[in-house]
Amino acid sequence: MDYHPVVQKIRSLLDEHNVSYKFFEHEAVRTSEDAHKLRPDYEMSQGAKALIIKGKITASQRVFAMCVIPADLRLDGNKVREIMGAKSTSFATKEESDLLTDSVEFGGIPPFGNLFGIQIYLDPKIKKHTEIIFNCGDRRATIAMKLSDYINIVKPIEVDVTE
Repeated sequence: MDYHPVVQKIRSLLDEHNVSYKFFEHEAVRTSEDAHKLRPDYEMSQGAKALIIKGKITASQRVFAMCVIPADLRLDGNKVREIMGAKSTSFATKEESDLLTDSVEFGGIPPFGNLFGIQIYLDPKIKKHTEIIFNCGDRRATIAMKLSDYINIVKPIEVDVTE
């Protein structure tokens, strides 16, 4: 199958670190709910949902960050605004996301903000699981891996960003 190049970047990164992972191919999914239906062996809360957030720092300054949260939870905009030190926050637009991720489709954005040069905030509620699962750069490709390996490679800032 012909995937977005970031799929192979992630697999290569994991291989370089000698991380064991499971790779799944499936029909394209856009939402966490749709993905969960294809992954019955995993709990919805194991899904690592990657959200790109735009923070308005000043009238002319914007900054982007990635929030990685359990797929069954919702982002708390006030917490994110405070953490980013922003006057306001919003989800990145499709155009902004395309620029940051080299056009990875919404629903396929992986929790590897480090590959895109953006800060990653990981909600600690996902730590109730030892394994996470996520779309890895394409809506038709999923990786499951140990959370501890993910944290060691990506080095996110762990902070509560959910409701």
